[in-house]
Amino acid sequence: MTDLDQLTQCLARNLKRWRSERHFTLDALAARSGVSRGMIIQIEQARTNPSVGTTVKLADALGVSITALLEYEEGSKVRIVPAEQAVRLWSSDTGSHTTLVVGTEARGPLELVEWRITPGEGNSSDPHLPGTAEMVHVRAGELTMIVDGVEHRVPAGSSATFESDVPHGYRNDGDTDVEMTMVVSVPPAR
Repeated sequence: MTDLDQLTQCLARNLKRWRSERHFTLDALAARSGVSRGMIIQIEQARTNPSVGTTVKLADALGVSITALLEYEEGSKVRIVPAEQAVRLWSSDTGSHTTLVVGTEARGPLELVEWRITPGEGNSSDPHLPGTAEMVHVRAGELTMIVDGVEHRVPAGSSATFESDVPHGYRNDGDTDVEMTMVVSVPPAR
């Protein structure tokens, strides 16, 4: 079984489990997430590998982190995540990428994500659930952060935080790579 096959199987199993725990029908999850009922069925049957955007929409609708949907297994209170189990969420041909390093469900999902954005590259996101917050720390380069249509410059060594229930994105307008760490805090499901 390839890594992609294993990831598809884990996503199928975890999506079914979280949907069941939330007592959501397929139609209810489709309405909450904006993902079609047919797509949810395909994901739960491990017949497709959805985009990151689709996975984020499902996680947000369920009130869980992406980590919870992609997790290989449940474990003890301490979980060590080897580097090879970090999940590449996004990448480009020029070397930009986003890697989900680790996440937790304690008091609402919390995710730690490493980013590298090469010059001229960027990534945008739909609004997350109300109460979701993102924090970024730029280690190298200068990040252009776009929040609800407004651009903010975040130079190396600086950090920023914002409520991410609005359209937002990250871009590198400079001539050197941007390296940053991001934490996403999602409110617990009710």
